[in-house]
Amino acid sequence: MDYECIIYEKKDQVGLIRLNRPKVLNAMNRQLWIEMQDALDSAKQDHSIKALIFTGEGRAFSTGADLKDSKDRSIEAYRRYLESLQEVSRKIIRFEKPTIAAINGYALGSGYELALACDIRIAAEEALIGSPEAKVTSSVTGGAFRLVQDLVGPGKARELLFTAENITGEEAQKIGLVNRAVPLDRLMDEAFAMANKIVANSAFSLKLIKKGFLMAQGECSLEALMEYEIEACLACVSSKEREQSLDDFENRKK
Repeated sequence: MDYECIIYEKKDQVGLIRLNRPKVLNAMNRQLWIEMQDALDSAKQDHSIKALIFTGEGRAFSTGADLKDSKDRSIEAYRRYLESLQEVSRKIIRFEKPTIAAINGYALGSGYELALACDIRIAAEEALIGSPEAKVTSSVTGGAFRLVQDLVGPGKARELLFTAENITGEEAQKIGLVNRAVPLDRLMDEAFAMANKIVANSAFSLKLIKKGFLMAQGECSLEALMEYEIEACLACVSSKEREQSLDDFENRKK
């Protein structure tokens, strides 16, 4: 597949996926998710790749869903989009090779959720990270209800999602949302240094360890949680206040 929305490359034993829509701060459209799924399949099948890094081109990791792409969708079309998004998120969460998010700038909404789906997060100190869904009458996806709580605990997770406020990479490190925060000019060096420590180990061992972590997660199945996320998101985007919320959000950005 020829990629338009991502760049996929390999450096020794490390795969690298760059979100490549810098003019719209790597906002995620359907094509980006399709390409990412294809790149994940390629990385899985490539036995020389033992770890995978995600990052973004330009000023952002990703500002989340492309609202222009989604504004006029029917509910059924929105459901199909959300189901494809969830499938990619499942692939990343369950990807048998360790994954690292190198958060170079804005990581909002679905972009934030992509980082959450990774095993390890390294952020630029000035990166802005958050879930704006409550401001635009939407709801989180990508397993975020579980993933955020696993990282920062239920109280802090509720604070982050209820307030819909952004935090910096530095603050994210303090609360455990990211593993470390570093100056932007060192971000990719740090990400590759971490990846190289990982790939020095047994691929088979890494695969079994990662599977063990997934098995150890809570009582509600990931499937049930993600089905709920679809229904919650659809309920929000079909509500009367959705359109006004989007207009308010766009006006605040001007």
